Amino acid sequence: MLIAHISDTHVMPPGQLTHGIAPMAENLVRCVADINALDPRPDLVLLSGDVTDKATRAEAEHAAKILSALAMPLFIVPGNHDDRRVLCEIFGPDICPPNSDGFVDYVIDGYPVRIIALDSLDAGLVSGRITDDRLNWLKKRLAEETHQPTLIVAHHPPLKLGVPETDDYDFAGATALGKIIASHSNIERFLCGHIHLHINARWCGTIVTTAPSMGTQLTLDLNQRAPSQFLLSDPAYLLHHWTKDSQLVTHPIQVTKLQGPFEFD
Repeated sequence: MLIAHISDTHVMPPGQLTHGIAPMAENLVRCVADINALDPRPDLVLLSGDVTDKATRAEAEHAAKILSALAMPLFIVPGNHDDRRVLCEIFGPDICPPNSDGFVDYVIDGYPVRIIALDSLDAGLVSGRITDDRLNWLKKRLAEETHQPTLIVAHHPPLKLGVPETDDYDFAGATALGKIIASHSNIERFLCGHIHLHINARWCGTIVTTAPSMGTQLTLDLNQRAPSQFLLSDPAYLLHHWTKDSQLVTHPIQVTKLQGPFEFD
């Protein structure tokens, strides 16, 4: 099984650059073309939030038009720059399905690896949040399949990772979430975005893996002194490969022209 994982697309309305400088929509077009050209093609694509930049309908419609070119199924969770209702309306229940409470929590079955999507958006805030009711929902879903390899995808990472712009904000419910994760050894990975960098960290018996963004890279500062800045970069994404040996191998993919290939001497 092959999963393409994109995040933090921050699409603006047509003709507008994100933050007035970043061509995020154009980068997303490049990324979609790159994913479609992969051999083998991914079985599905996960987008772990911040689809839009200012949570508007025009942005969501622009993003949906670009992403409609994907040659494989797409699944979305909202981020803090999104409006979950707008995403659900524009993308529809096959891509961004709300549950009975209006949150975008759902399960993707029918593949060798089971995927559980968690909506970590706390409307109006930068920080993430998982409520007790939704933690109970997660417990029930995990109890359904206690041996099948499982991925969890959300927008916010549940721990601090050395990025000042995000480490300053807490994830409400992360401690309780971690206890649930730690009690299920079949959780192969906790996938997320939000920090615009590819980082891996051990957490509660699994690995938290964050995806890079579509072209605005945040600054890593382990001294926690960096101002709120970003760097322009080529779009990038992750490929999660569930191998025949039942191993989850993650490959970072940079969407850029490279020289070569060249033969070794």
